[in-house]
Amino acid sequence: MKLPYAPSTPDPSNPESAEIYARVAARRHPRPLIPLDLALLHSPPVADGWNSFLGAIRSRTVVDPGLLELAVCRVAVLNSAVYEWNAHAPLALKGGVLPGELEEVRSLPCTCSADNIQGEILQGSNLKPAQRAVLRYTDQMTRNVAVEDAAFDELRTVGFSDREIVELTATIAGYNCVSRFLVALDVGENNGRPMKEVGELVSTGLSAGEKK
Repeated sequence: MKLPYAPSTPDPSNPESAEIYARVAARRHPRPLIPLDLALLHSPPVADGWNSFLGAIRSRTVVDPGLLELAVCRVAVLNSAVYEWNAHAPLALKGGVLPGELEEVRSLPCTCSADNIQGEILQGSNLKPAQRAVLRYTDQMTRNVAVEDAAFDELRTVGFSDREIVELTATIAGYNCVSRFLVALDVGENNGRPMKEVGELVSTGLSAGEKK
């Protein structure tokens, strides 16, 4: 990483920092703190807010977990966030995304209008309708920021409620933040390395990644 990692234990002379370390560690339990935590903990107040926000996305949302992880993986692909892909691709598989579907999330070009002449990119795709809608929405939020009405309406068409749309939008926005932080500081020293192949994840039986 471009910075040294923060200590894995708090300064005992700083009770506020120690409480924040404890909250972050409680969300990670039974795993230890991960490199992302040890980067963020240079600023305990930022780490605390991050932990609360991402913790809510990860544990208190009602959107299908596979669709949320599909969105996170797509953000990782679009932003070349290797650390994020390697952590969340196994979670997508665990959430019910099939290997062939995850491979398309990794390999399909961006579906934003400027890159998607006559909507050809998803023609012949094996993605399910809800997965296609999430992929389009993720692409537009990540690359264009603004979302076309047609892409938004597609979420309604496949059955997303108001709450689910808010949660999906917050997840895509949040993991764009995560990916930019990871890549800017090279957390985990993954910049420039290849993302793990879907076949490798399946063959090694990975079913859990580093939740952020």
